[in-house]
Order: sequence, then structure tokens, then C-alpha cells
Amino acid sequence: MRLLQFGDSLLPVGSFSFSNGLEAAVQEGVVADATTLTEFVRTATRRGATSDGIALLHAHRAARAADLEQLAVADHAVLDRKLGEELRTMTIRMGRKLAEVAETTVRAPLLGRWLSQVREGLTPGTYPVGLGVLVAELGSPEEDAFAIHQYGIAMTTLSAALRLMRIDHRQAQAILYAVNGAVDGDYAGLRDAGLADMASFAPMADILAAIHVRSRVRLFMS
Repeated sequence: MRLLQFGDSLLPVGSFSFSNGLEAAVQEGVVADATTLTEFVRTATRRGATSDGIALLHAHRAARAADLEQLAVADHAVLDRKLGEELRTMTIRMGRKLAEVAETTVRAPLLGRWLSQVREGLTPGTYPVGLGVLVAELGSPEEDAFAIHQYGIAMTTLSAALRLMRIDHRQAQAILYAVNGAVDGDYAGLRDAGLADMASFAPMADILAAIHVRSRVRLFMS
């Protein structure tokens, strides 16, 4: 139940402010219906798995070993691979908010020490690293941390879609169900990957992110 609490889309970490690039994709006509939205969400989750997801697994293992040095290494690995300003803002803001919420909710000493380093400017404080630490301190396995992370990417994007497109809740749930079916396979393919294997090749997503930065009218921060 506690794990479900921190995987809830209503957890106040600020995800509702971001669209994972969907706003620009809709504005540019790249996403226009349920079919293209499904493709976009799957690209976002796959990209998240092969980059942030690997760092999350590394962070979970480092947390189990109480290794703050390796947490910082994973933290910087995430930030170094964020090309867009908005994506860097998103991961840092959500990571810090997650740690602050957890700090007042659960007993998570290592997460508190990590948050102190974030506040001192010693480490960026990215969301996947914070989530990895939190799930480890809750005593849950890395598979659960990975699943929560992937669900969050899909749900954030689909929540934005409901405000940006002509799509209803039933269609959104159908897409979420379909995309969630790939989580086991993604985890199995990445569980042995190291930080050096992190990659997120999706050129159009980076182009859309760059367009969004210069947009004069927008609802979301990414």
C-alpha cells in the first residue's frame, strides 16, 4: 500500500506541470489521434527505460549498500544526458519534491542524507535517483521501482493528453494498459546494464523539446 502511495499520479511532486514533450508534439501535428499518441507514449517510456531507468536501478542498488558516492554518480549521469533545459528542470524539480514529501512521511535516513547533499549543491537531485533510494528504503525490490518510474512517465503524458487533445479517459486508459505491458520486457533487457549504457536516441523528441522552449503560448513546462 505504501508503495502504491508513492507511485500514485496524484503524489504532489509537480508532474502535472509537465507533458513530456507532448504539448509541442500536438502543436506541431506529430501527435493528432489515439494511434499517434500511443506511439508517442511508448517512445517516451522506452526512452525513459534506457536512460533514467538504468540510473534508477543503479541508485536502488547503491541505496541498498548505503553508498552516497554512487548515488551522486547516478545523479550526474541522469543530468548529463538531458539535452533540453525543460527536461533538466523537470527531473530536478520532481526529484527534490519527492524527497521532501518522503522526508515528512516516512523514515528514510539515506534519502534524507541525499536531500541534504542536494540542498548543499553537491548532487543534482534527479527524480529517478530519488525514487530508487525511496523504494529501496521502503524495502521493496528494484523491479517495483522500475515499474513505478515507467508508469509515471506514461501517466504524466496521458494526463497532459486529456487537456491537450480530443481524447477521452477510456482511450487514455486503453493506451496506458497497452504501454504498461512492455515494462517486464524493458526491465529484463536493462537489468544488467551499467551507467555507461544509458542512451535515449529520439531526435524528434529533442527537436520538439527545443521548439517548446521558444513557444509563446503553452500550458505545460515541458
